Amino acid sequence: MDISPLAFLQANMKSLCVPPKDYCSCCLDFLVCGGISENLVLKCLTKLLEFIGKLVFLPRTDPNMVNAGDMNGSGNLMDFLDEPFPDVGTYEDFHTIDWLREKSRDTDRHRKITSKSKESIWEFIKSLLDAWSGWVVMLLIGLLAGTLAGVIDLAVDWMTDLKEGVCLSAFWYSHEQCCWTSNETTFDDRDKCPQWQKWSELLVSQSEGASAYILNYFLYIMWALCFAFLAVSLVRVFAPYACGSGIPEIKTILSGFIIRGYLGKWTLLIKTVTLVLVVSSGLSLGKEGPLVHVACCCGNFFSSLFSKYSKNEGKRREVLSAAAAAGVSVAFGAPIGGVLFSLEEVSYYFPLKTLWRSFFAALVAAFTLRSINPFGNSRLVLFYVEYHTPWYMAELFPFILLGVFGGLWGTLFIRCNIAWCRRRKTTRLGKYPVLEVIVITAITAIIAYPNPYTRRSTSELISELFNDCGALESSQLCDYINDPNMTRPVDDIPDRPAGPGVYSAMWQLALALVFKIVITIFTFGMKIPSGLFIPSMAVGAMAGRMVGIGVEQLAYHHHDWIIFRNWCRPGADCVTPGLYAMVGAAACLGGVTRMTVSLVVIMFELTGGLEYIVPLMAAAVTSKWVADAFGKEGIYEAHIHLNGYPFLDVKDEFTHRTLATDVMRPRRGEAPLSVLTQDSMTVEDVETLIKETDYNGFPVVVSKDSERLIGFAQRRELILAIMLSRDEVNTTKKRKDSNENARQRQDGVVSNSIVYFTEDPPELPPNSPHPLKLRRILNLSPFTVTDHTPMETVVDIFRKLGLRQCLVTRSGRLLGIITKKDVLRHMAQMANQDPESIMFN
Repeated sequence: MDISPLAFLQANMKSLCVPPKDYCSCCLDFLVCGGISENLVLKCLTKLLEFIGKLVFLPRTDPNMVNAGDMNGSGNLMDFLDEPFPDVGTYEDFHTIDWLREKSRDTDRHRKITSKSKESIWEFIKSLLDAWSGWVVMLLIGLLAGTLAGVIDLAVDWMTDLKEGVCLSAFWYSHEQCCWTSNETTFDDRDKCPQWQKWSELLVSQSEGASAYILNYFLYIMWALCFAFLAVSLVRVFAPYACGSGIPEIKTILSGFIIRGYLGKWTLLIKTVTLVLVVSSGLSLGKEGPLVHVACCCGNFFSSLFSKYSKNEGKRREVLSAAAAAGVSVAFGAPIGGVLFSLEEVSYYFPLKTLWRSFFAALVAAFTLRSINPFGNSRLVLFYVEYHTPWYMAELFPFILLGVFGGLWGTLFIRCNIAWCRRRKTTRLGKYPVLEVIVITAITAIIAYPNPYTRRSTSELISELFNDCGALESSQLCDYINDPNMTRPVDDIPDRPAGPGVYSAMWQLALALVFKIVITIFTFGMKIPSGLFIPSMAVGAMAGRMVGIGVEQLAYHHHDWIIFRNWCRPGADCVTPGLYAMVGAAACLGGVTRMTVSLVVIMFELTGGLEYIVPLMAAAVTSKWVADAFGKEGIYEAHIHLNGYPFLDVKDEFTHRTLATDVMRPRRGEAPLSVLTQDSMTVEDVETLIKETDYNGFPVVVSKDSERLIGFAQRRELILAIMLSRDEVNTTKKRKDSNENARQRQDGVVSNSIVYFTEDPPELPPNSPHPLKLRRILNLSPFTVTDHTPMETVVDIFRKLGLRQCLVTRSGRLLGIITKKDVLRHMAQMANQDPESIMFN
């Protein structure tokens, strides 16, 4: 029975609509869904006319033979297949791309542009524009990412201070900005000025006493709950993909996975707004990880404006790698660290050209952020420090101890956080994301307010912990007992005995450390934007500062010990506690993320402490060694596996003695492999095979008896080729004869037409319908391995070539197929994990 082209289109094109399960967003929705929204009418009609024009006016070289695959070398079908359908991508959602195919397409495109550039001046100019389009995209990404980061920093400062008070002269000023403009601010009380009033002063005209404290406490909690509720509501209603850090998904996307909408414009807008809200709410999270997601959204938006990147998923991922570098550049003010972070931690494919463009994007982003100057200190970062004492070899021992602490903290955090997130996914807790956010925010605000080190923003806390204690510092951490006879310069203050303020600060820091460790485990992974860099650094900085103060006091009171005798004389400035805080921050961040090189570069760019690279390296390496002793996965890889994303990590080693035949499908007891034959199947047979299966493609063999492999045909190209040829023929026939039996009386492709993939058509009886040639869409060199190939080699092939599937043969005879999903399931099974956790194709 013949199937009409319309029915065939409806049956097979729904799976190509984007986003998934929302077919009416497809510009073919008037065919597929039976309805269309008003704001898409004009767009869809335009696309429909373009589509019909391609079908009707497509050149045909032989009126007596429908040759949809080759068209005698005209290539019109392949040009058509390279052009995505209206709102239809080349790949379906939650599928992996074919890196080799994308690379080949880009090579063909570049070869065509190069050959045309010699024909005329205009074509030469177009080739120059194409060559410079990559740099233009990098420039636009850097400008937008830097601008958004600056706006986010300014908004976070204002809204964080809004929880405690308001500036009367200009309500949009933060506390610091408000007092800058005041002429009545003194140095001793530089945090106090008449223009800035706490809520108790504004509402009940009281700044001290129990009632003022309770009112400020209550309003602090209310503001935090308001910010958090608004953020989680916006995420849930408008952009569900705006939650979390985004780095696990970015890593998966850069490895070749398709997640439609994750880098969309709505995600960019909502994540930018909600990131300000959640950081201002006081939750134990940071904005650095989400800023990488924001920058990649910018990269995806600008790459869609250039056909060079919008039509090639491989080239698009080069742009996203550079965008990730720009995101870290503006998050930490560390452009070089951003490039290294993209290379070491995020990117899957990072050619030299991408390295140069990443550097340029990070440079532009850092320059834009510096121009905005959100911190008001004429620097890129909030944590800039200047230490006046060098470090000594004897201090390497406490630095290494901090590295051990960072590794243990990283292991503890990953295991506890993954266990909590798994519980969230598998129990009723996951059904109430708004309630979870509200409860965690309430607990955080209630416990955080009484302690000054948890009440302030985490960035300000880290800045204070990093600072060296000079003569002008008023922090409790600098409350030392001074010698009244001291005549040293201000920058060379000797070690002094700790005063009561230091001991009080030590207790408060210890309580804040325990609180941060516990609450961060439950905060990271909620349905709001949540970064992990700053909370991890805060944990390490608090531990490091306490260790630094301890070493400082030990050196002061016991300077005659052998470990201090050679380098710490009485009256000398020997130990810098702020340096220990910086080393502890690097150790804890490295323990959680397993970063090494990029981490050290980010830390010295972040603080300006170029002289202290060796302590940072020692702590980072020790942290990684200790954490790796308990498990190789960092927090981002752990969340990738938790979510079941098909990510083949290049850092993992496969050491099991299994063969390709152990993994390939079909296995014993399973149905035989679905294949196409080179010249014995009809159009109806191919349509039926496509409708009854959901495979991405089909091997083509000589015959089902010999199963000698010829090539591989993609599902999407089969669908479009058959639809194109039959619609073209039927459109022509409807002009000549409106009788419903016209198909039988006209020469052309019908359901019983033979489909062939060879150069020459098969021999057919005289009255047979004309065959359909599809050789042009056939991949004649699919990647194959033998059934005795070790899986270690197969895994390396999938990693390094980015394959979607690999065919298994023996002496040219097709035995089975191995997909990326099969490889991941096998690796999970060998690691005693659930192989069904790999959810996507």
